[in-house]
Amino acid sequence: MRIAQVAPLYEAVPPRLYGGTERVVAHLTDALVTLGHDVTLFSSADAVTLGRLAVVRDQAIRLDPAPLKSDLAAHLNSLAEVRRRADEFDVIHFHTDMIQFPMFGDMPQRTLTTLHGRLDLKDLPEVYRRWSQFPLISISDDQRRPLPFANWAATVHHGMNADLYRFSPRPRGYLAFLGRISPEKRPDRAIAIAMAAGQPLRIAAKVDHADQAYFETTIEPLLSHRGVDFVGEIGDGEKSEFLGGADALLFPIDWPEPFGLVMIEAMACGTPVIAWDNGSVPEVVEDGVTGFIVRSEAEALKAIARLPTLDRRVVRERFTERFSATAMARRYLEIYQRVPQARALTEAA
Repeated sequence: MRIAQVAPLYEAVPPRLYGGTERVVAHLTDALVTLGHDVTLFSSADAVTLGRLAVVRDQAIRLDPAPLKSDLAAHLNSLAEVRRRADEFDVIHFHTDMIQFPMFGDMPQRTLTTLHGRLDLKDLPEVYRRWSQFPLISISDDQRRPLPFANWAATVHHGMNADLYRFSPRPRGYLAFLGRISPEKRPDRAIAIAMAAGQPLRIAAKVDHADQAYFETTIEPLLSHRGVDFVGEIGDGEKSEFLGGADALLFPIDWPEPFGLVMIEAMACGTPVIAWDNGSVPEVVEDGVTGFIVRSEAEALKAIARLPTLDRRVVRERFTERFSATAMARRYLEIYQRVPQARALTEAA
């Protein structure tokens, strides 16, 4: 099958450091190629892929030192190139939210769009009513709740390349927080839990410009507490060491997380997850198997005490079965076969 993957241009594919959507696109593309398909990735020149790379920008926007740049212009240029080459593909798979809808309004039956972000935002409902002909993929069932009327084709949970993560059978006696410093991610709650449990906490996190004030006023004063170690932003090459050494990943979110890649990254290392019952968490964490789902700091403390009852090898096995890049790619292939253009070509072959 000839498949186009259209990535957003904010981060490299895969990202050098923090970045969710671009990481998923990278792992999906490589898995599809490994499964024998002809995949073209539309991305910036710094992408690393097993597929054919169609360069639509000289570098990822975040990595570009130019002081003045337009992310809208960059994405419109990318979509124009996809449109120019559209006849080369059986399926065009967009990961660019809704920006492509006006440009591809005459060929929605040849496309799929995976929505990677939160959908409880003003103005979104009208967009998905106006362009209801485009089939959509959710990354969790919970993500759909704000837009139950949308043209949902399926839910596909994210997957990661299992080879990137090293299984760690024995942790080294600390708790971990990985991701982004922001109010909805609740690093302050992670610190409170670790302190109450009397365990060290290592924090590997990105601080966006938009969250700088929150970091300086709320989080930075807490970093002086004994046992709290802020290591900053880390890349894929450092995650096995960081996550694999942890007794558990703390995921104390305070918002409807659409998926939460860090949860499956921890599982890939054999590290269980203690996560708040919000958003996608009940779809990702198998309570009592790959971690614990909690609703309060008191429940989180009880979960920490129960960590020795979990088998880290089972945690890794469940990751491989449910959240490997291959599992994700096979699920997408089932959906691609339902796209009218691809189905017609398959039946004619």
